[in-house]
Amino acid sequence: MILVIIIILFFTAAATMAAIVGVATLRRLRAKRNAGHAAEIEAIDIEAFRNLANPVEETYLHDRLTSVEFRTVRRARLRAVAAYVQAAGRNAAVLIVVGESAMASADPQTVEAARQLVNQALMLRRNAFFVLLRVYVALVWPNARIAAIPILDAYGEMSGSAMLLGRLQNPTVPVRL
Repeated sequence: MILVIIIILFFTAAATMAAIVGVATLRRLRAKRNAGHAAEIEAIDIEAFRNLANPVEETYLHDRLTSVEFRTVRRARLRAVAAYVQAAGRNAAVLIVVGESAMASADPQTVEAARQLVNQALMLRRNAFFVLLRVYVALVWPNARIAAIPILDAYGEMSGSAMLLGRLQNPTVPVRL
């Protein structure tokens, strides 16, 4: 009986590892395919995003609307926040690929800027995942609070790093993200 349990656990662990390796490989292949598409960075309206994530604005709406209206408006705002966070995560994924390719440069300043960009983009992707979880929880429980402001700040830092890297790689071309 113990042998059967050990065999089942072994095959379960092996299947889990195979799934993890498969997902990681697919993401890596997708990232390599997207390497030529660095220009496909999606524009994000930071001011609109900041307004949606502002707790003061949410308190204002809560005080002015009935509870039914507030829940309807809040869910619509949360869906918009989720869309912005997903776009920021996709942009970070593109910038990870751009930064990783720039790390092969001979210029130490470019390599350092690329390393900083990759680190910031990885951190933003991780944080975006957790903010999305909070947003989805808030969609189910309307009184739950979300914290999307750190994503905005991280996105701003990452954008600055991407612009620095772009200027270091090609100083004659103006860079805007």
